[in-house]
Amino acid sequence: MKELMYPFDSSYILKNKKKIRKELELQSFITEKKIAVLGGSTTSEIIKILELFLLNYRIKPSFYESEYNQYYEDAVFANEELTNFSPEIVYIHTSFRNITIFPQPNASAEDVDKLLDLEYKKFQMIWEKLYEKFPNVIIIQNNFEMPIYRLLGNLEASDIHGKINYLTRLNMRFYEYARNNKNFYINDLNYVSSEYGLDRWHNFSAYYLYKYAMDVNAIPALAFNIAKIIKAICAQNKKVFALDLDNTLWGGIIGDDGIENIQIGKETAVGEGYFEFQKYLKEHQSLGIPLIIASKNEHENALLGLSHPSGALQKDDFISIKANWNPKNINIVCAANEMGLTPDSFVFVDDNPMERDIVRKNIDYIAVPEITDIENYIKIIDRNGFFEFLSLSSEDLKRDKMYKENVQRNELLAKYDNYKDYLKELKMVANIRPFDEIAYNRLSQLSNKSNQFNLTTKRYTVSEIESIAKNQNYITLYGDLSDIFGDNGIVSVVIGAIKNYELHIDLWIMSCRVLKREMENAMMDKLVETCQKRNLKRIYGYYYPTPKNKMVKDFYSEFGFEKISEDQDENSIWLMPCDKYKKTNTVIEVK
Repeated sequence: MKELMYPFDSSYILKNKKKIRKELELQSFITEKKIAVLGGSTTSEIIKILELFLLNYRIKPSFYESEYNQYYEDAVFANEELTNFSPEIVYIHTSFRNITIFPQPNASAEDVDKLLDLEYKKFQMIWEKLYEKFPNVIIIQNNFEMPIYRLLGNLEASDIHGKINYLTRLNMRFYEYARNNKNFYINDLNYVSSEYGLDRWHNFSAYYLYKYAMDVNAIPALAFNIAKIIKAICAQNKKVFALDLDNTLWGGIIGDDGIENIQIGKETAVGEGYFEFQKYLKEHQSLGIPLIIASKNEHENALLGLSHPSGALQKDDFISIKANWNPKNINIVCAANEMGLTPDSFVFVDDNPMERDIVRKNIDYIAVPEITDIENYIKIIDRNGFFEFLSLSSEDLKRDKMYKENVQRNELLAKYDNYKDYLKELKMVANIRPFDEIAYNRLSQLSNKSNQFNLTTKRYTVSEIESIAKNQNYITLYGDLSDIFGDNGIVSVVIGAIKNYELHIDLWIMSCRVLKREMENAMMDKLVETCQKRNLKRIYGYYYPTPKNKMVKDFYSEFGFEKISEDQDENSIWLMPCDKYKKTNTVIEVK
């Protein structure tokens, strides 16, 4: 919904929240989440607006809300209502107003350190108690915004007695905890309040009258930032930039103006704006976010523009260049197919509002930011948080390279009439083994990102993965796959629960990068072999349909499973005796 993308009208959202909610409830949802909001100030309106942004990400939330300023009590002490709610995510909404004791002017450095440690340990107690009650819960914790006044003036920032210095040091302790603990994320309230403007953020009337820790009109900005974190947790991030050329990557029209007259570089103000935008895109590429071109243009003109000596982007920075006279939505779909992705995982950037509208109407759930002037391109795209990062793994950083290799595989495929010959030419090698500590983070990440090849739609936190890996009542397998073009990394995960000499498959996922390359065959071979070694007699498979996983509806039947039940929602259960299975992988060398 355009009204919930940055830049949005906060007053419109606040006034029309019921109408917006009704409209959003008509769509299908990818996942549901139970979210507890523990507030150090009033949170009722925050929850209502947060719900809108989550619904817009196709996440259906249910909420538990603490009583006013009961965040500590709810977390630390027994609370039957919260326990019964059993949250998957806890958001702790605190602000600098919840810090009641600050350093006194005559306090020694040792006294200030003790006070800081005491305050930090109060929050650490909250987090540890929540993890004790709900072992796999994900915690989102606000950091602290800066106060509106400075008793010490500029000295506030550097002197240990200053509130700004104290809050900054406390924030740094929070960040250290986030780096060293799984399932813990910081909601950067300090940045959101600065972006909004501290003078407007600190609305004393809103606090005195309603106990809101910020201006009521700032609530959408806060809720949007929280929603972006939850969206990333639920694997609803976008994956690729699809970019127009003329007046998007440079100023002017390359076909009319020629390479010498387009505006790019530091010679003019407009040219520098486009150069900065290209640099911004290249920074994304360094984080593993691929770039493609989807432009109505001559291919030669596109290559000419991308060869400009003052540009930050060159031809080789793009996985795919679709510069032709086809509709841009068709070019995006074509590029998505080449990369093994769905078109809704793209962010389409185009200066032309008509082209934006066409793409938006023809590709469901694709992100199309409403960019205006070049000086606002970066701000509008960045504030939307399309690629919100929860962590940076080596797999993330290699993603751009992996997609490029996928395009090369498709180019090789075009040369073959026989698909099996093509698979043999890839010379694929798989390593398939039980879960190990090195892979926990990636396995959790993959379980939360995979939607197409995900038979049960279950999601697992790092803690849950670790717990299952150590439980002898489970069989766990993960596999990586490499070939002549490169390493695809970890691409498939299976979790099965053992009950009465039977295996029940709780999770089977595979990255869309390696679909139809017999990796599923290699995994099934290994799974059955493992079951046989443990004297298991039967394997039960489960399929729970979603709007995105229809491609695996017949997965089990293809491996000889028999469907034994199916309900009115098409949730089905499948069964196969282990001794009836025959190996099916013929093209992958398994190690």
